[in-house]
Amino acid sequence: MKDYKISIIVPVYNTEKYLRRCVDSLMNQTYRNLEILLIDDGSEDGSGRICDEYAGKDKRIRAVHKENGGLISAWKRGVTESCGEYLNFVDSDDWVDCNMIEEMAEYLTGNEREIVASDYVIEKENGDRQFVWQQLLPGEYLRKDIEEKVIPNLLGKENRYVTISRCMKLISRKLIEENMKYSNPAVVMAEDTTIMLPSLIDCSRILIMDHKAYYHYFYVNESIVHRYDSRLYENIQLLVKTTRQIVTDKFEGKEQQERLKQVDKETVFWMMLVLKNEARGNKEGYRKNILTICKSPEIRILVKNTPVEIEQKANKLLYLVMKHPCHLTVSILRGAMLWYYRK
Repeated sequence: MKDYKISIIVPVYNTEKYLRRCVDSLMNQTYRNLEILLIDDGSEDGSGRICDEYAGKDKRIRAVHKENGGLISAWKRGVTESCGEYLNFVDSDDWVDCNMIEEMAEYLTGNEREIVASDYVIEKENGDRQFVWQQLLPGEYLRKDIEEKVIPNLLGKENRYVTISRCMKLISRKLIEENMKYSNPAVVMAEDTTIMLPSLIDCSRILIMDHKAYYHYFYVNESIVHRYDSRLYENIQLLVKTTRQIVTDKFEGKEQQERLKQVDKETVFWMMLVLKNEARGNKEGYRKNILTICKSPEIRILVKNTPVEIEQKANKLLYLVMKHPCHLTVSILRGAMLWYYRK
């Protein structure tokens, strides 16, 4: 196994409660040819000081401080500051097993457009754990396989065929650098789509490891993913626009049209996140906002022309509201959300 230089990029923002656990798991990696970049995105707690502390005791660690610009701006800064042949991303409230990089690096070949992907564990604050496996079967996929088995399944499905997260992967530097132009810091939900979708499309080799859940994703109830966001609909609209641009740039002719149809299907699922956000968190205005969104001309056209396959009960209810927006369906949705997320 060649001793490739691997850069681990950790965006940090106000996570002093969890940051030491994260960085300790990186310092203790059995693979040694690492650089660890802690990108302090204008933290207002003690996170910046902790970054400096770790940089002072391990020469492989660098602390970079910047004005707050959001997650995308932080990891992009990490890319520009890094020098590794391969990139790995870890969020600062998560942690990884100490053998993660070493075992993943065994599958690297030096290909300028390759990705090695493992699996992950959802770790909840109450101690519950849920293992999440790639739906794409373990093994090596070269360009023909990627074109026939991977790309047609990247978008428009209820469950991810390949995780779109930038985490739990080793990614050739060139793939990231060539596609960073699509990552707009204004996108704050499902933002990894803007970098991993084009990278997966451009990839010439993907290695899916065999049920290796090295990455521990910590489910924080108060995180941005789980609290009400009044601008989520606007964010999803920008995400859809960016995704359509990626597909338009990467494909031509008939295949482009097929992939754009998949973007429409993906948009249906993203809109479900918008409805869930409103029904769960917008106590005063959920009804008005949901009805306004679902009755808008663009959503009516989308739902009419874009059938999707749904198995999960919660998504079936959200889809029902999208198809038949009225006071009754919205009330049922609100009640279901309050019951499910009750404390």
